Amino acid sequence: MKISTLKNRLRKDRPLTTVTLRMPGDIVDDLKRIAPLLGFSGYQPLMRYYIGQALRADLERLDSPPSHALIESLKRHRVDEAVIAKAVEESVQH
Repeated sequence: MKISTLKNRLRKDRPLTTVTLRMPGDIVDDLKRIAPLLGFSGYQPLMRYYIGQALRADLERLDSPPSHALIESLKRHRVDEAVIAKAVEESVQH
């Protein structure tokens, strides 16, 4: 994630949008119990934290160039190295 994007995401004054989410009651009860133990003012900030962490991980994974493990796997499957190099180049440009 770009530094400028991350800085904007960390701003405390970002506007919030109301979202209705149906969840099992026992999960909400657990969130309410754990939130203060983790230093959160309530269960909703804890939920935002959890969602934000998972979202950033997925964005990083999807925005990153192919992993070394993927490239090695393609080589083991006898994909031509020129094809792999071209695909990596294209994925980095997008």
